Amino acid sequence: MEAITEGVNNINITESYKKNRIQVSNTKKPLFFYVNLAKRYMQQHNEVELSALGMAIATVVTVAEILKNNGLAVEKKITTSTVDIKDDSRGRPVQKAKIEIVLGKTANFDELMAAAAAEDAENGENEEQNA
Repeated sequence: MEAITEGVNNINITESYKKNRIQVSNTKKPLFFYVNLAKRYMQQHNEVELSALGMAIATVVTVAEILKNNGLAVEKKITTSTVDIKDDSRGRPVQKAKIEIVLGKTANFDELMAAAAAEDAENGENEEQNA
């Protein structure tokens, strides 16, 4: 019995679920939800993987470009492929385009995030004074 328990404990399961992956939809959430989520993931994990299928690819590219243009991220890897998705209405698999973009922090990511947080705090104080 001990040998079985030891064998089970030594099994190396590769996780298909990644803690720093964001699967983007173009219908469920607004664009800046994904931008802000990607910033948070980069703070926690130093990089983020943005993934999308079909029509959501444009949203992923836009999110990546916003982060790059604001000096927060650099591209590490871009992967494109096609995946078979089962279409219930047609009864046969349909191929969908897929993209995965891995972004890493820039050297001054933490400085830019701290400056943005300080600016947000300052704006919050001004709003309270004006109310």
